[in-house]
Amino acid sequence: MRRQCELLEVARSSVEYQPVAESEEDRRIKRVLDEIYLIDPCLGSRRLVTVLKRDYGLKVNRKRVQRLRREMGQEAIWCRPRTSIPEATHRKYPYLLRKLSIERPDQVWCADITYVPMPGGHAYLCAVMDWYSRKVLGWAVSNTMDTGLCLRALNQALAVTGRTPEIFNTDQGCQFTSEEWTERLLELGVKISMDGRGRWMDNVFIERLWRSLKYEEIYLWEHATVPELESGLEAWFKRYNTWRPHEALGNLTPEEVHNQPRHSANAETAAEKEAA
Repeated sequence: MRRQCELLEVARSSVEYQPVAESEEDRRIKRVLDEIYLIDPCLGSRRLVTVLKRDYGLKVNRKRVQRLRREMGQEAIWCRPRTSIPEATHRKYPYLLRKLSIERPDQVWCADITYVPMPGGHAYLCAVMDWYSRKVLGWAVSNTMDTGLCLRALNQALAVTGRTPEIFNTDQGCQFTSEEWTERLLELGVKISMDGRGRWMDNVFIERLWRSLKYEEIYLWEHATVPELESGLEAWFKRYNTWRPHEALGNLTPEEVHNQPRHSANAETAAEKEAA
């Protein structure tokens, strides 16, 4: 065994390692942290320790809170110094939606990832939404938070709609600044827009979607397996898109608004080009 590990350049400890399941207490704390994040995303680890003890009776030290939040992909919103300096390996794109009038479907799409607590562990959900109609065009679930998760949601949105957006807006997460993601959008001829770091309000519509989804489906049913979770999400997204009216959309559904005839918008675009 020692010689085989030497030839393969593998540590012997990793060969005999048996993964340890996440503890029930850690899963409970993550669930509570996720609920608190929907209420106030600006709380840091110090305040979270106080809130967990005061409101939930959980005595957790700060280091544990920080570790669990890293595993969840959570980060407090706060003002950071020197945030305009980009990382050497990731290109940051400017935010294109400031003062932009969004007047038609498929003008702007957006995407985001959220943590999904489960009784036996956790999963991650990525969704692609049309900014104008609020329709969820594609989504994907995985137990890892990688670029492949986002690409699956994007490809589903492209296949279902048969359309491409003019602008695609995301945050500056490593999944959305990766070459795989940005090259895919550039191949489609889509302009890339990214929120300012820590600026969750720049993608506010999908943040509101997460709040509704978690309180109406995820927290309510607590699906035990990924297939059960996917089945529940499919039913909820279908109801959200095709049945539930939205007051902001004139009490129409996102499906109805997204499928509205776009000849008037196309005519305006043609007139603008002719005038130019």
